[in-house]
Amino acid sequence: MGAFPERLLVANRGEIARRVIATARRLGIESVAVHHPIDAALPFVLEADLAVPLEGDVPVRAYLDGAQIIRIAREVGATAIHPGYGFLAENEQFARDVVAAGLTWVGPSPGTIAAMGDKVEARRVVAEAGVPVSGGADDALGSVEEALLEASRIGYPVMVKAAGGGGGIGMAVAHDADALRTAFDGTRSMAERSFGSDRVFVEKFVSAARHVEVQVLGLANGTVIALGERDCSAQRRHQKLVEESPAPMLDPRVRGRMLLSAVQAAEVVGYLNAGTVEFLLDTVSGEFVFLEMNTRIQVEHPVTELTYGIDLVEQQLSIAHTGTTTADFAPSPRGHAIEVRVCAEDPKRFYPRPGVIDEWVEPCGPGIRVDSAYAAGVEVTPFFDSLVAKVCAYGDTREQALARVVAALDEFVVTGLVTNLPFLRELVRSDEFASGRYDTNVVANVKAGR
Repeated sequence: MGAFPERLLVANRGEIARRVIATARRLGIESVAVHHPIDAALPFVLEADLAVPLEGDVPVRAYLDGAQIIRIAREVGATAIHPGYGFLAENEQFARDVVAAGLTWVGPSPGTIAAMGDKVEARRVVAEAGVPVSGGADDALGSVEEALLEASRIGYPVMVKAAGGGGGIGMAVAHDADALRTAFDGTRSMAERSFGSDRVFVEKFVSAARHVEVQVLGLANGTVIALGERDCSAQRRHQKLVEESPAPMLDPRVRGRMLLSAVQAAEVVGYLNAGTVEFLLDTVSGEFVFLEMNTRIQVEHPVTELTYGIDLVEQQLSIAHTGTTTADFAPSPRGHAIEVRVCAEDPKRFYPRPGVIDEWVEPCGPGIRVDSAYAAGVEVTPFFDSLVAKVCAYGDTREQALARVVAALDEFVVTGLVTNLPFLRELVRSDEFASGRYDTNVVANVKAGR
């Protein structure tokens, strides 16, 4: 068996499908794109060696039809499936079905996906390994009375979260008991609708916090490699908007403890392949707690690739096929990278704004990388996430990277489609972001003109 699969099916769409296809092409791997007919004109479909349409009237459901995707993989002779992020990437049953079909699953084991996919179970597991968590790490809360008791124990304000999902969906802050009663019922209802499980938990809410995550690679021999951290604090609606690596103004001692905790969290579940361990850092106390582990490649993986000089998708494929990294894998951190998510949304209220792209001119130049999903003449439909491109800038220093991303956003031309580019340009120029001392309130502060 060689170091890579011969033919790879990408079970995703948009920019991440295009990203995986690009690495496959560089490695001489034949790529297969599956797509709903509504996506037939998108770049990822046109760039794959083979494109197969998915059946199904509802676009999103077509990409969630694991049985159909596995059937296509077998029919076209694909030997491996890369799930990207979103859709089926963290679906335990799909991973099991891929393996059962005799195909290589480019991701962690189904058991690991299950353990880390349930936020309550994940907290319990990593807490046993010595990783700090917020509040109790016991079972999910069965009633509002249990939630009130836990809140009294850890102290208000608290955050109510769904145990079975992420992406900020259903998260709510409660500053007192009355607010907690309302938040508990709302989050539970949203969790049931979105994730098929009404299990929720509460944790301490930190008003001045930073969202920092660690990229890890787990090998078959049990080794876990930590590839630095990314600051993901610039968010709207608890969803990331700007990421950078390394995290600015981070105490080296805190960084060291965070990297160690990430390794411990991955080791305790026997983690294999690429994953991310996310933490919440209290900017006042300097203490951090485990948030969750994402058992897939992240949207923001390019900033780690730029600062470490590696291709994470290549390493994913190598680990999935051989259990270890490529022979030439020699990561060494250098410089600074910033990624900004360009979305088809109202730049003031951040509501999705689908439409047809008339003109699309991506920025270029030293240190600039653009991972995009679209091109001129195609339509951004209302059926999927609003992300249309990621503008990344690398520099020897944070100051150089920031200057480059400011210029790149100015150079990005998109017409016919409403995007958040005007706000992103304002955000990266703000004193608060430029200082590197921002927290999760930075987007709200810039919007408010502070």
